[in-house]
Amino acid sequence: MDRRRVLITGAAGRIGTAFRARYGDRYDLRLVDRRPVEEPGGHEAYVADLVELIEAQRACEGIDTVIHLAADPSPRATFYDTLLPLNIQMTYNLFHAAKEQGCRRIIFASSIHAVNAYPLDVQIHPTDPIRPGDLYGVTKVWGEALCSYFADREGLSSIAIRIGAFGTPERLAESGDSRLLSLWVSHDDLSQLIHRCIEAPDSLKFLIVQGVSDNQLKRMDISNAREILGYSPVDNAFAFSNRTLLEARRPDGPDI
Repeated sequence: MDRRRVLITGAAGRIGTAFRARYGDRYDLRLVDRRPVEEPGGHEAYVADLVELIEAQRACEGIDTVIHLAADPSPRATFYDTLLPLNIQMTYNLFHAAKEQGCRRIIFASSIHAVNAYPLDVQIHPTDPIRPGDLYGVTKVWGEALCSYFADREGLSSIAIRIGAFGTPERLAESGDSRLLSLWVSHDDLSQLIHRCIEAPDSLKFLIVQGVSDNQLKRMDISNAREILGYSPVDNAFAFSNRTLLEARRPDGPDI
């Protein structure tokens, strides 16, 4: 069978790089970012500003699945400076272009910030009402709403992944925030979840799943990712916990 052609936006970032390292040999990738992608590994890669609709259309041409990672990832980002062009306009451009160019599916990188205003002792389920705690989270809610709209009204299969605290065990320890243990998702596990989203049957039209590892305690419920996608995380943040994690300072939020 022909290999799927997959577009990764924001491909120079940590999530795109991690996914490419683990699953790049299974797909024909198109790697697009506002900065050069280092060591594309034989895959097509170029620099583009996807805030321009024509560039989004070019990026989606001939693509089976879009993985939309590009955004301003800072919870402290300001609305008019970056969130409006990068997280609102560019996200719409990718959905619009994916539909227009006949893509099979779009996978949207949402975030815990779409629901992080829930109390810390509440486990969040994918079906719970949205509850963002900052404007960055509001833009992720926008992306989830686009998933729903384009699936229902435009016939574009759309999956949103609410990503927790992504990183290595070392970054987890350096953060100094024990709260991140329940939100952590490893490079291997998030890459696997993205892969599962790509390979989900065409009959799957719309889904919100939550991306955390198999942590002993989980801030976000991953039951539907297990049941519908076959997601099988293997890492556990609590296996890496130590005195540094439990005693260090509390940062502003997850490194997503």
